[in-house]
Order: sequence, then structure tokens, then C-alpha cells
Amino acid sequence: MKITVIGTGYVGLVTGACLAEMGNHVVCLDVDARKIDILNSGGIPIHEPGLLEIVRSNAAAGRLEFTTDVARSVAHGTLQFIAVGTPPDEDGSADLQYVLAAARSIGRLMTDYKVIIDKSTVPVGTADKVRAAVADELAQRGHSGMAFSVVSNPEFLKEGAAVADFTRPDRVVVGVDEGDDRAAMLMRSLYAPFIRNRDRLLVMDIKSAEFTKYAANAMLATRISFMNELSRLAEVMGADIEAVRIGIGSDPRIGTHFLYAGAGYGGSCFPKDVKALARTAAENGLPSQMMAAVEAVNDAQKQVLARKVASVYGEDWRGKTFAVWGLAFKPNTDDMREAPSRVLLAELVRRGAQVRAYDPVAAEEAARVLALDLGCAPEQAGITLVNSATEALSGADALIIVTEWKEFRTPDFEALASALRDRRIFDGRNLYEPALMRDSGLHYLSIGRPAC
Repeated sequence: MKITVIGTGYVGLVTGACLAEMGNHVVCLDVDARKIDILNSGGIPIHEPGLLEIVRSNAAAGRLEFTTDVARSVAHGTLQFIAVGTPPDEDGSADLQYVLAAARSIGRLMTDYKVIIDKSTVPVGTADKVRAAVADELAQRGHSGMAFSVVSNPEFLKEGAAVADFTRPDRVVVGVDEGDDRAAMLMRSLYAPFIRNRDRLLVMDIKSAEFTKYAANAMLATRISFMNELSRLAEVMGADIEAVRIGIGSDPRIGTHFLYAGAGYGGSCFPKDVKALARTAAENGLPSQMMAAVEAVNDAQKQVLARKVASVYGEDWRGKTFAVWGLAFKPNTDDMREAPSRVLLAELVRRGAQVRAYDPVAAEEAARVLALDLGCAPEQAGITLVNSATEALSGADALIIVTEWKEFRTPDFEALASALRDRRIFDGRNLYEPALMRDSGLHYLSIGRPAC
């Protein structure tokens, strides 16, 4: 099939590459010439395990192309995926300007039937706006009778596992208008290679499909905030939130996913989508107390590591040096959007500490966003980005763990105890067993568990 993907960000690039991997001819469009130059030179602008190899192999085979030429991209694909950003507006609602601009470009240039597919995360009712934008452009050209379809096909990709999620999906949600058999047939054909073992295609009305994406992310964010709030109570009561997690997760009605207490959630999806769903609820006269609580708990949880540091070192951290392991909001990505590390680092700087920070892949992106957060280069604020976990420990009084990269899971604890002046670890991801830390001569403060 001939497919166009508008947007080469995280969702668009994964979508385009994985569809090309199944033999489709995909053209990816982006107005950012820098991104297209990177892609055409054999690189990718994001870190995602397994993606670079798929991009390179399919580009070499001629199945995957990258362009800034809007006319060419519209002419190419019968299926036109819109996978552009929908950043939060000032009021928390999703900003649809890029989605609607893409829709207008399609309407302005199309000469035959198109299926216009909303892959971006968009509020309920966006498909109606896309349809109106395309219809308006066609009317201005005198082509009001030209047929097209609008489909909702939300993504359910986890950063760090997106290729596997796309190629082996647990479900594919497709929203189509009632009676639009042509669009439904094309979408079934498109996803057939991905769901051969079991039909996981869920066809529903468009508004339900749009709602499904927000509902899914809001539910997962709620589970995280629920466990984080319980972790605070567990500390006060002397309980171990890890034991509680195992106890409730063994109930099949609850399950184990997204029940880990930590330093708060971040990334491009959960914070934005919780805000957008809350805004949608308010606009419809049904303010969401639950979404407000989920967001409030998460905001507070991003301060938990700084509070633990203050409980040991008081309010003034001048003269102290902290090693920080992990900057990205989660492992296997360089995404720093809404990362808990940004809140922690700002507080460390504010209180006068020196920082030696390490992340396996996010250092370059961290330097960029921290310069924006702090108003100066990180090193001018006392933050040194180093090249290894061991290097981060040099001269450090204590270690703070923010992101649960695999390489942090089984360090040499005797070496850690020797390297850290105060032999102290603040663990925002509960990576280690408190008893082992005690036996290793380390003072250990984690999330929702007794200190040792």
C-alpha cells in the first residue's frame, strides 16, 4: 500500500518505519528540514531501541522515504497518517493547530480519494474538525464532491519498547464512521500482517476511539499516582510499599502493571493527556476531581527525592556534591519531557549543591533542556554531565537514583560504599533490597520503605 506519514517525531517515525517493514511504500513528511536531513543521512532524531536498524534497512530497500515536499507527500499515499505534535495549550487543552494545518494541506492538494488518519493523540471531536478543514479546502477549489474518509487510529506505544508494541500489538483501535466500509476495509488490510495470530483489531465509532486513548493513559497515570500516594503513607506507618505492591498485584483483578512507586511520571503522554482529559471534562460541565488529584499527586511526588535529601542534610546544601544516576523520564529513551530529574536538579541548584549527573543516552538532550530550565548552561549552575556511572561518583557525598536503567540494577556495592563520602543512597526507583544495602555499609533511603 502507498502510505504517507505526516510528522517524523516519535509516533510518526515508528509508524512509518514499521509499516514499511511490512512491505508498504511509505513517505514520511516533516516541515523540519533538520530532521529530514538526519533521516536521509542514515540517522534518526530520537533514541528508540531497534528503530535505527528498521529505518536504515527500509530506506535502503526504497520502501521508506523522507521529504519536506508537501505536494509530493499528499500525492503519494491513499492513506494519510497525521502524526504531528499536540502540545498542551496554556489552559491544558491539546493544541490542534498542527493537526488542522496538516488536514488543510491534504485538502488543498489531494486529487483523489484519501483516508485521513488521526494518529496523534487528540481530544474527542477532533475528527469532526479535521473533516471540516479538508471539506473547506476542497470547497474553495470547487471540488466539494471529492470523496475522502477520516479515521481515528490512536497509538499505544511505550517509549523504549515502541517497535515491539507496533509490530506485536495487544490491540489496534480504529474509529470509523458508520457505513464507511471502504475505510474500514483499508485499515483492516493495513494491519492484517500485524495481527495474523489473533484478531486484535477493535473497530468502533470515531469519538469512542479518540476517547479510548485518553482513557487508557489516564488509567495508567492514576495507578502510578495511587501507588505514589500510598508510598507516603507506607513510610509513616512503617510498611513496605514493595511488599504491598506484590500483595495487591497478585490479585488478577488488579495485576502488576504500573504499580511501582517512584519519583513521579513524566514523558510526552501522561502529563499532557491527564491535563487534556481534565480540560475536556471541564468544558463539558463535568469537572474531573480524579484527574486533578492524579496530577496533584504526581507534582508532589516529583519533590520526594529533594525532601528526602533535606531530611538528612537540612535546608542548605552548599558544600555538598551529589551523584545523579538517570535523567530521562524512563529507561531506553532520551526523552526529558516532564522528567522528574528536572525538578530534582533545579532544587539541587537552588540549594547550592554541586551535581555530577549521568544518563546512558539522554546527556545531549538533558544539556539542552536544563539550559532552558536554569537560564544558563548546566555547568554554570554547578551541574556536570559525565560519561559513566562511575565517573558520576567521583567526589560525591551521596548518590541519587532517578531513572531505573538496567546498568544501575546490580552495581558493585562495596565500591559504591567506598566512593561515596557519606555512604548514602537516595533511591527514587526502589532498585535495591534495604537489607543488602545495610550489609554493604550503605545508608539507604528509598520510596515507601523503611530507611536503613
